[in-house]
Amino acid sequence: MSAPAPSPLAIVDAEPLPRQEEVLNEAALAFVAELHRRFTPRRDELLARRAERRAEIARTSTLDFLPETAAIRADDSWSVGPCPPALQDRRVEITGPTDRKMTINALNSGAKVWLADFEDASAPTWENVVLGQINLIDAYTRNIDFTDPKSGKSYALRAGEELATVVMRPRGWHLNERHLQIDGEQVPGALVDFGLYFFHNAQRLLDLGKGPYFYLPKTESHLEARLWNEVFVFAQDYVGIPQGTVRATVLIETITAAYEMEEILYELRDHAAGLNAGRWDYLFSIVKNFRDGGTKFVLPDRNAVTMTAPFMRAYTELLVRTCHKRGAHAIGGMAAFIPSRRDAEVNKVAFEKVRADKDREAGDGFDGSWVAHPDLVPIAMESFDKVLGDKPNQKDRLREDVSVQAADLIAIDSLDAKPTYPGLVNAVQVGIRYIEAWLRGLGAVAIFNLMEDAATAEISRSQIWQWINADVEFENGEHATPELARKVAAEELANIRAEIGEEAFAAGHWQQAHDLLLEVSLDENYADFLTLPAYEQLRG
Repeated sequence: MSAPAPSPLAIVDAEPLPRQEEVLNEAALAFVAELHRRFTPRRDELLARRAERRAEIARTSTLDFLPETAAIRADDSWSVGPCPPALQDRRVEITGPTDRKMTINALNSGAKVWLADFEDASAPTWENVVLGQINLIDAYTRNIDFTDPKSGKSYALRAGEELATVVMRPRGWHLNERHLQIDGEQVPGALVDFGLYFFHNAQRLLDLGKGPYFYLPKTESHLEARLWNEVFVFAQDYVGIPQGTVRATVLIETITAAYEMEEILYELRDHAAGLNAGRWDYLFSIVKNFRDGGTKFVLPDRNAVTMTAPFMRAYTELLVRTCHKRGAHAIGGMAAFIPSRRDAEVNKVAFEKVRADKDREAGDGFDGSWVAHPDLVPIAMESFDKVLGDKPNQKDRLREDVSVQAADLIAIDSLDAKPTYPGLVNAVQVGIRYIEAWLRGLGAVAIFNLMEDAATAEISRSQIWQWINADVEFENGEHATPELARKVAAEELANIRAEIGEEAFAAGHWQQAHDLLLEVSLDENYADFLTLPAYEQLRG
């Protein structure tokens, strides 16, 4: 008797979208279903392992390099696979969601790479998930244009050789896609985003002289990198392209991953392109993991924690050394400033800060860096051009002068700064404003001249939570308490109502955002990710 046919992938509670059948055809859904069957059980085990590791950190208040992988770190004979030509030069990368206008603008931006984001810069509505895939297919087939309904301005792609190389970022392992299910079980969003993109575009990208390139977010261990590697091996065989075609850059944006950088590259070595240093999620991860570690782990205002803070410098310099030792690219952090069309002085000050930040990264040995806005591309480009010249990267700079000890990465109290009352106010302001936009389906949001994404909301609510639980006393003599957070949040809600007017306030999700921010900031049980309860409230 033959085995029963595997259950098909079902689309659940989703309004039909124009052209969705081009992405969600039978063959593509069968591929995603197979990814789910093969890899979700291991994903579930690794999520459980995260919780076990968190409990161990709570018990010990420390982290160290892994003794069981010491041989990998000590072995100088291995390196990552050779870099494909399309990823050799990554000196400036622009980030953003995959809506139609952003797709065209990012590809045209002059940046070497576009991080096409299905993760923190994209609220995972069904429309964003599916239409983002369609926009990328249309870009690769040059069937994309856009006319802004408000301004009437039209957007079209430049010539192919002028376009940025796409590195796509799927959702993290912790998020599911509720609209795609097998036997009532939701498929991990990571496998949905990766699977649909890879199935439709892997061969197409090879024909264009590029390839299926990915950024891997929220990775917490080398075992999670190993799972991604297994996904890549299976996927390449499934569609019939050579092993090693996929290239992945891993975001080192969790404190646990910072202790496993070499092991992460080793697990992905046939598919690894590099590592990236991301600030807000990294700080969020420190709070999450060391939230019961006492006052020495209390972070000051997020804007006081720059990349020059001793523990952040240890992390970035170790990243450069690790990458170059193994032949991988080291990619720096985000310049999030959004230029003002009205205030030249604001722009001048901000541009100088961006320039100093990118000069530091290029001087430290990074091979490239991120910007959030096309106007910042030339500034970052100039910083890296000065150091690189005609070279595509500086992987030959081995940074053997760098020596980072385990304790250096968590020496939070080496930073001479304290939490402030204005810092609390800013965390509440940004948290409410970002969550409200996210609930409307927007993942990349300009707030106070900065492009913010979900990582911003995570560090904002984490700092409120940490300061309250550490009974922080601010410079004005007030203590961080739930009552104070509620007072500040109520004041901010009233300020927003006055700022935008009753009609716009009523049309938004402001009360809902206020309530959700307070829920995750004040709940005794710290939520692992804000986006988990937020996704339950996201419509569409």
